[in-house]
Amino acid sequence: MKASRLLTLAALLSGATALPAVAQDTIFAAETVSVTEYNCDDVNRYYSSWRDNWFIQLGAGINQPFVEQGIGTGSSDLHTVDRHKMTVEYNFGVGRWISPYLGLRLNALGGALHWDNPAQAGQNGWSKAYHANLNFELMWDMCNSIAGVNPNRPVSVIPFVGLGGDLTWKIRGNGVHGYAPASNVYKEELFTPRTRNWTLPVSAGIQFRFRLCKYVDFFAEARAAFYGDNWNSCAVGKSIEANVSALGGFNINIGGRQWGEYNECASASQIASLNNQVNDLRGELLATSQALAAAQAAAQAVPTKTTVQTDCPDAALLSTVRFKINSAIISPEEEVNVYNMAQWLKDNPTQKITVVGYADKDTGTADYNMSLSKKRAQAVADMLTKKYGISADRLNVKFDGSSVQPYDTNNWNRIVIFTDK
Repeated sequence: MKASRLLTLAALLSGATALPAVAQDTIFAAETVSVTEYNCDDVNRYYSSWRDNWFIQLGAGINQPFVEQGIGTGSSDLHTVDRHKMTVEYNFGVGRWISPYLGLRLNALGGALHWDNPAQAGQNGWSKAYHANLNFELMWDMCNSIAGVNPNRPVSVIPFVGLGGDLTWKIRGNGVHGYAPASNVYKEELFTPRTRNWTLPVSAGIQFRFRLCKYVDFFAEARAAFYGDNWNSCAVGKSIEANVSALGGFNINIGGRQWGEYNECASASQIASLNNQVNDLRGELLATSQALAAAQAAAQAVPTKTTVQTDCPDAALLSTVRFKINSAIISPEEEVNVYNMAQWLKDNPTQKITVVGYADKDTGTADYNMSLSKKRAQAVADMLTKKYGISADRLNVKFDGSSVQPYDTNNWNRIVIFTDK
């Protein structure tokens, strides 16, 4: 067992030594339950800061409304695509990818609308209006979901669905009789044609995203929004109307697209190793606690023998106090030796000692060194008497200056030595 483990076990057991042996066995036995194995899913998981993966979308394109469908039976049916009725649509969006697979987008679209309108009986022409649409959309990165996450994929396919609101205004006709209301939906209170409508469309579509660089993508998007029959203030034919758009533009990726990645199983071996170490330590702790309980039981059966300490007049005194050059101040590091000598004197109350001071002969004159050694010896004697309460009549203070050098290495002789002579 390593020394560090022994120290850990001793620290844990020290607080329990006063407990009865049976109680200790109960406590430690309760802690020997093994740590269960860690189960993980071998799946890469992704994360990012809320500041990452935002984007701004700017685009434009064309839209074609499909309204009053099912009217007529010939080639001029109102539900056919007519390039003369296509108008420009503008797009601005802000969104964020909350994971590599799912994103949220707040998308605004708007522009002019042109369509044929049977409410304009007897007129040869079309109706017109303006509309603004705001949608909250859920986006799905199909390529990341199927082929694996790759923030640098050159082409991505992204279906989306959304729900929003649409304002249509300035609804009017443009036929041979000039401008006229293009509506058969009326304001109830005035019985006048309604030229403005609020509706709640459902939208769906697909976007193709082409990576130009880390921060910019080109996108091409096809989308359709579905409305109730009163969207254009004309309720004829089927109850569902639609506006189909084709858009292109750029996504500006704020900070680029980036994801942190981790796999729980990547650390499974380290966790298993730590679990084994915990279980080993708990087993050792239990064995040590049982041995401690047995030792305590054996100690209780042996009568205690009282030992009386006697004075030791022949004991060797090896303690010294060293000083810095040209100094008689006792450093904190050397004070521990003065303390130890004070404790020895207290344990041996009949003993007297001699405190002898010295100086280094390589520095200072003989007279100066004699004075310095006296100051050193007296500093030690004063600490013993004033700080630790040793009686002064038990101390014999001597000083030999640099005339006597206890050590061959001269700088060791800046010292005070305790003797029993």
